[in-house]
Amino acid sequence: MSAMLLPLADFTAPKIEYNELAPLLVVFGAACVGVLAEAFLPRQLRHLVQLTITVVAVVVSGVLTGMLMNGKKEIIAAQGAISVDGPALFTWLILLALTLISVLLFAERSVDGGLSAFAGQAAAVPGSEAEREGTAARIEHTEVFPLTLFAVGGMMLFAASNDLLVLFVALEVFSLPLYLLCGLARRRRLISQEAAMKYFLLGAFSSAFLLFGIALLYGYAGTMSLGGISDALSTDTGNDTILLAGTGLLGVGLLFKVGGVPFHSWTPDVYQGAPTPVTGFMAACTKIAAFVGLMRVFYVALGGSRWDWAPMMWIVAILTMVVGSIVAITQTDVKRMLAYSSIAHAGFLLTAFVGLAQAGSGVHNGGITSTQAVLFYLVSYGFPTIGAFAVVTLVRDAGGEATHLSRWAGLGKKSPLLAGIFAFFLLSFAGIPLTAGFTGKWAVFSAAWTGGAWPLVVVAVLSSLVAAFFYVRVIVLMFFSDLPADSPDVALPGWQTTSAVALGLAATVVLGLVPGPVLDLAARAGEFIR
Repeated sequence: MSAMLLPLADFTAPKIEYNELAPLLVVFGAACVGVLAEAFLPRQLRHLVQLTITVVAVVVSGVLTGMLMNGKKEIIAAQGAISVDGPALFTWLILLALTLISVLLFAERSVDGGLSAFAGQAAAVPGSEAEREGTAARIEHTEVFPLTLFAVGGMMLFAASNDLLVLFVALEVFSLPLYLLCGLARRRRLISQEAAMKYFLLGAFSSAFLLFGIALLYGYAGTMSLGGISDALSTDTGNDTILLAGTGLLGVGLLFKVGGVPFHSWTPDVYQGAPTPVTGFMAACTKIAAFVGLMRVFYVALGGSRWDWAPMMWIVAILTMVVGSIVAITQTDVKRMLAYSSIAHAGFLLTAFVGLAQAGSGVHNGGITSTQAVLFYLVSYGFPTIGAFAVVTLVRDAGGEATHLSRWAGLGKKSPLLAGIFAFFLLSFAGIPLTAGFTGKWAVFSAAWTGGAWPLVVVAVLSSLVAAFFYVRVIVLMFFSDLPADSPDVALPGWQTTSAVALGLAATVVLGLVPGPVLDLAARAGEFIR
């Protein structure tokens, strides 16, 4: 017995850097507190308490992240599993800011007769007596708040993962709550549940590809550490077939979350069917976390084999821009149009990603770096995206949100302010000067061009021109079409939706007129460490 216990004397407790991981711990801890509150608090108190817990946790985590950024301390924490570096902290800050706006939309109960956008009882069969009783009793799913905290915590961990196993765990931590949130729409329950099922099944397939890729890369390098894989590449172990297969499968899993073509098929259906506040949250935050995770894996771990995977990324980038821009023209639903718009934006982001792969360096002749360009673009895309989906929640008829484009005809005559705000968000997506989108596109195109990926920039510019057509088409529809007799109403928003729209609009204007401070902040974030 004593011989069996001897190895315990050599056990060394792992070192956990709690100060550097405090933003993550606060979010996950608050999510657990929210679960307990859901279990033990009376139903009438849950909404206020859950909202308070969520807002406080997001704000506190944001403050702690800001303090870490100010301290400029970059480390590999948790026994090499988590990178607390400049890009990770920048991503955390933006994720938390966008989550705070999204939570305001989740909490809105004024636009639809005092009820939230979420089903009262998810287990109730759509159209059943149980569902009607739950609606009459004004039962709410306040579980959406701890689910949101788990999702954003997983996104933060995903963006900072320095180990492939941690990356996979983080992916599941933020994906599973999103699957649930997508199926909780109070109106149009069936299409919401269909969206959740599609997202779950396709997400499971992508996770399987990712896990298989991780296993192959482990077989190649003998480690799951991103730095260890990079070291194995420099020693040339000779297992190139395993390396290429693992890289390809890993890329499939990550590009699924990014929404790159041909792994994009879930995006329009899920965006359309999910509750619109959840759609806005996913469109902004998931893309940010996924892109930063994609860059970290391919820059840090697989940078030494960039000539092997760069051609694949060229093809994916071109397909993503072209398919997203062209197919968006055919859409007749506002949410599906914005979904294909997000696909096109993923392609624009991939141009800067490929630019660094082409150059093989973080800095291009003293110009803007690809990492800096992508980080800024994610900011300039995130705020108008949530603002645009917040506007979508306000155009309603008897059946709920009026998302068919024909129902938006003449909206500028009925509500010039709301239509003008939505038009401004669309102009930002199109990259019109003096908007955040213009500065973001300039940043990624500049980084890609200087990195040698000028053919991609040409395709991106042409795709932007095509995309501008369907954005302008909606603007023309709103302001230059006659107002039909049965036009939908414009709901009077509560302070939550008003704040979300105002914050999205303000950020879009400021990033377009004065982008320097955020560009400098992204530049100070530096490059990924290992």
